[in-house]
Amino acid sequence: MPKGLTFLPSLALAAVMALPLAAETKPDASTVVARVNGDEITLGHVIATASALPAQYQQLEDDVLYDFILEQLVQQHLLGQQQDALNPLNALRLENETRSLRAVQTVEAITAAEVTDEAIQAAYDAQFAEFEGEDEFNASHILVESEDEAKAIKAQLDEGADFAELAKEKSTGPSGPNGGSLGWFGKGQMVPEFENAVVALEKGSVSEPVQTQFGWHLVALNDKRKTQAPELAVVRDELAQTIRQDAIQAKVDELTQQATIERPALEGVGPEVMRQIELLQE
Repeated sequence: MPKGLTFLPSLALAAVMALPLAAETKPDASTVVARVNGDEITLGHVIATASALPAQYQQLEDDVLYDFILEQLVQQHLLGQQQDALNPLNALRLENETRSLRAVQTVEAITAAEVTDEAIQAAYDAQFAEFEGEDEFNASHILVESEDEAKAIKAQLDEGADFAELAKEKSTGPSGPNGGSLGWFGKGQMVPEFENAVVALEKGSVSEPVQTQFGWHLVALNDKRKTQAPELAVVRDELAQTIRQDAIQAKVDELTQQATIERPALEGVGPEVMRQIELLQE
């Protein structure tokens, strides 16, 4: 039994009669699935509750989840029937929740109208149609402790020695066993002295000894390329979220301009008054 989804597990047994959905009629949101002392619980109540549950509950088997939700609603009815009305605090909470749900409906309507395949494609084209990309480099290096060591290795390379083999033999860096390969990287990912040496190289060439905080390097530029624009599928959600946020903000701005909004100053109190819950208990 999932924790937190139900409470008072046996309380409802004497007070409710669950009604099976009629096989010969198609149920709708008004179909009654339980009665508690005459108060009806409908299929709509169950569906609304299920739609608001956290993701972990959505993974439950349907029959298990249905029974638990119905049990929860029954128990809520039993406890709720003990009250004639909401107290001031809960009445205001209900007002706030109603306001929030109405706002959510407006947001959903805006999203449905504005976040379309056409809008997403247009946003993608505007952002990436003239995408030029950034430089990326594929380089290898040999790292040693002294400049003299680096110069000696450079001399070997100039005489035709294999860079990868010398890296495996001589390099003290972690890439040594892999022939000194650093793979692909962009600007800003290496220390400045190393990056400057890479940027200055032609494809297939090897630098003179370069000193960084890690020691002395010989750098070989294996290849160079431009980054490619991402596929639409990769950035679709991000673009949709941007369109959604922009559309909602535009609507808020429009409504704000059209509305008459007043904010009377609080006399004799500061914002800390919002913590005085006793004002709702008087």
